[in-house]
Order: sequence, then structure tokens, then C-alpha cells
Amino acid sequence: MTHSRFVLATLLALPSLAAAQTTPEADPSLAEQSPYRWGLGLGAIASDSPFAGEGTRINPVPLILFEGERVFLRGITGGYHIVKGETFSLDAIAALRMDGVAADDLGSEELARNGIDRALLEDRDDSLDLGLVGTWEGAAGEFEFTAKADVTGTSEGYELTARYGYPITVGRGRLTPSVSVSHLSKDMANYYYGTLDEEVARGVVDYKPDSATVPTVGVTYVRPIGKRWQFMTRLQYSVLPSKLSDSPLLEPDTDGVGTVLIGFSRGF
Repeated sequence: MTHSRFVLATLLALPSLAAAQTTPEADPSLAEQSPYRWGLGLGAIASDSPFAGEGTRINPVPLILFEGERVFLRGITGGYHIVKGETFSLDAIAALRMDGVAADDLGSEELARNGIDRALLEDRDDSLDLGLVGTWEGAAGEFEFTAKADVTGTSEGYELTARYGYPITVGRGRLTPSVSVSHLSKDMANYYYGTLDEEVARGVVDYKPDSATVPTVGVTYVRPIGKRWQFMTRLQYSVLPSKLSDSPLLEPDTDGVGTVLIGFSRGF
């Protein structure tokens, strides 16, 4: 795997929101790049949080990359290549789900307008997912299917994602438009977008969206700088279904979530 493809796979394994997860996207090799097993870099993710009063969420993200014959590490996702062919691969993965939100980060006034007392809310925690990723690559582009589930008991839910991307060479860089659809199980959607039983017992309104399907469109661009450095960016927008956007934890009339990632990485 070249450093450009390596970085892109890591870039799209990075976190956003529970309703806007992306999965690793492979980019064809740039001919002038030689392969590197290691990469280090730094990026930043900015997302327009749908949660009431949270505003724009900005997180610095270390880009720590390793690609071995079987074992790999791509930012917050690590895994093992069970099958590694020219057109098909099957990976077992462990991925951090950094979709938690602290109750204190939400706006008390905004929540009050939704009929919720912020002091009665619990934090929504991050978690660890385990799962499988199947990838098919060819002249028509790349199709990827990911199934992963929370193994920490945080939400006790799972997520299924199907994604299609088509890489296009633009100058020395690689532009990859993509579309994806993610299905959040009832437990996962209820944990991140609903109200918890202990909150309801304190007097918070009982709201549970149950399972939800979230479509996402995005575009990724990766360009080499010299022989070892890479610039990368990704823009994406996820459309929230009404059962999620109607949550009293969210800003009223929130129809979607926009996310921007920018980063630099160096191969070794």
C-alpha cells in the first residue's frame, strides 16, 4: 500500500458523529509514491454538532498509521487482514467510537426550550466497536460493507454501513467522491439520540427514536507534497431522518450534519 492510499484509508477511519460514521476508503496508488509502512501526522475535524447548544465541534486528531502484511493501524481503527486479494479483502477491525457528548457541553437554554433540564441528563460516552469490513475494488470503483458492534456495554448497539467510492486522478492528487448509507440499531440510536431510562425516571421526556438509516455524501482529496508528505481533506454531509432530528436533545429543525477534516501526514 502506498503512503497516499495508506493515508486515505486512515482519513476515512476517523470519527465524526454517530449518525455520520465513515469507513476506510482505499485510494489507488500514485505512481510516483514509494510504499511506507509507517506514517505520522496531525489533523483536525470540525463538525456542525446537531446537539442543542453545542455549536461547532472541533477536535485535533493524531494520524498514526501502520500497515503490515496482516496487521494495520489507521488512526482510531486497528485490524487484521483475514483475506487480502487484488480485488477483494476482508478485515477484522477494532475501532474507537468517539461519538460521546458531555451533558455540560450542551446548552441549558437550548435544552430548556425543548422541555429538558440539562441537570437531569447523563453523559453519552465513547465506546469500542469490533466488526468486519469487506471491500471490493475494480475499474467501476470501490464498494465496501462494514458491520461493527459496541463491545463495551455503552450502547450495546451495532452499525451497518454500505459505501461506494470512485477515485479520480486530479493532477498529482486523488479525488474520491463517495456515497454511503449507515443503519444504526435501535439500541445505538436510542443511546445517542434518545433519552435514557434513568433520565426518564428523573422527569425527562421519554423519547426513543429506535433504529435509523442515515445517508451520507462526501468527497475526499489527497495530494502528495514532496516525496513523503501528504495533504488530505474530506468534506461530508449526513442527512438525519426525522426520527433522529426530532430528538429533544437536538437543535430544532436540524436536518443534517456537516463535517470537514484537514490533515498532513509524513511517511516513513
